[in-house]
Amino acid sequence: MNKKDLLKLLTNTKENDTDMSGRRILLLDGLNLFFRNFAMLNMVNPDGVHVGGLGGFFRSLGAMIRQTNPTEVYVVFDGVGSTTNRKNIIPEYKSGRNVTRVNWEVFDDIEEEDTSKIEQIVRIIHYLKTLPVKTMSLNKAEADDIIAYLSTTLPKQPEDKVFIVSSDKDFLQLISNQVIVYRPIEKKYYTEEVFKSKYKISPKNFILYKTLLGDQSDKIKGIKGLGEKGLLKKFPELKEDIISFDDLLKICEGKFKDHVVYARVLLGVSDLEKSYKVMDLSNPMLDENDKKYLDKIVAADDLNYLPKEFTSLYNEDKLGGMIRNLDYWLDENFKKLVINK
Repeated sequence: MNKKDLLKLLTNTKENDTDMSGRRILLLDGLNLFFRNFAMLNMVNPDGVHVGGLGGFFRSLGAMIRQTNPTEVYVVFDGVGSTTNRKNIIPEYKSGRNVTRVNWEVFDDIEEEDTSKIEQIVRIIHYLKTLPVKTMSLNKAEADDIIAYLSTTLPKQPEDKVFIVSSDKDFLQLISNQVIVYRPIEKKYYTEEVFKSKYKISPKNFILYKTLLGDQSDKIKGIKGLGEKGLLKKFPELKEDIISFDDLLKICEGKFKDHVVYARVLLGVSDLEKSYKVMDLSNPMLDENDKKYLDKIVAADDLNYLPKEFTSLYNEDKLGGMIRNLDYWLDENFKKLVINK
């Protein structure tokens, strides 16, 4: 989906009707957006301090606001110990990831680079406090869980739309007639139609698709000998109906003599169940207290728009021309969020 098609979607609430009365909710995966900009923008301020992640984050935030024209914005971060719950199920979850440097020209070593990342993330949170957006984080919760919860609880009317911004493929399983996922790595909006065109299955079956294939980046094993090209040949049912994990096992029970893949599913059912649970965002790993806390943040009438404070931080960090015409940029992107409040 390109930008032109997106604008058509935003205005096409009814045929020949340009009423945009529905809520348009923008949910951003904060760390995902930051790390992408940190890696891509090798920029330093006049003092030689790397500011690519910081400045790039807000340029991206502004771009997403202009494209989706939201009525409300949430920036969500992983909390302390965010992988704890999933590690309790799969101990090796997200472990052993290769730590690689991305800015060789700016930093002397990996420790200096990591320190810069932390400092820039802290500054981002300070900046966000001056803007009419809500930030969220929970101990022992990943941003995935919070965003998944918000994507189902925030829309109240059929015309409401949710836009999730992240390069994390796990979010694709949340796509519906109300939820659209934008993947910055592809510069592409995924609606149900776009998703089905690429993957040939319903978004609701994507969790099974990923469970069978596994996710090497998260250290989640899939079925040996099964790849993307062969998956739908072995499991054409994924293309036809929305099926459950139990349905998948029944399919394999009926075909286990036909190919070793089906037997491997049945023999590895215990590990597959764990993988399914870890990747399933239809059941976010949040307890009732977590949900009450998030609901309280959503309900709070405490949005601020403090452009002078934002500008003061911007000047302190000597970001210079990273954002052109800063005063106009602030009003264009954020003033309307106060009006919509």
